[in-house]
Amino acid sequence: MTFAVRSTRADDWREVKALRLEMLADTPNAFGETLAQALEHTESEWRALAARGENPAGAQLVAVADDGRWIGTMGAYVTARSEALLVGVYVTPAYRGIRSGVTDALLSAVEDWCRPRFVTLTLHVHEQNPRARAAYERRGFEYTGARLPYVLDPAEFELAMVKRL
Repeated sequence: MTFAVRSTRADDWREVKALRLEMLADTPNAFGETLAQALEHTESEWRALAARGENPAGAQLVAVADDGRWIGTMGAYVTARSEALLVGVYVTPAYRGIRSGVTDALLSAVEDWCRPRFVTLTLHVHEQNPRARAAYERRGFEYTGARLPYVLDPAEFELAMVKRL
């Protein structure tokens, strides 16, 4: 099956919501909010989240299969320290892995957004998510040695990884 990568729009709020709920249920420790928190969002909050793809100060991308199913998402924004931070990385289980090309296509699009302004792309991955860490390493990210408290449980940590663009 083939797919297309594009930016999200405010009118995509229903699809953004469905994919966000899927990703929080699938990998609860990979994101900075819980499924219960996400279920409390209003339509206007979902619209604002979807509209991030229309903001030139960030990237919010989605991979959409030919049948219209949303199969992955990835975003980036500029931090207070003026770094590009990769966020919200998710690929639905049936499309994970190198063969599908979804992760690589989304990452390539994020890197294209970053390149005119940044020489590196940073991400934070939960220390108990070795599958994700290995996927990032295969794509050129390296562990910096920095550990940050995980926002949902400060007793746990996220590992900072960086890739030169």
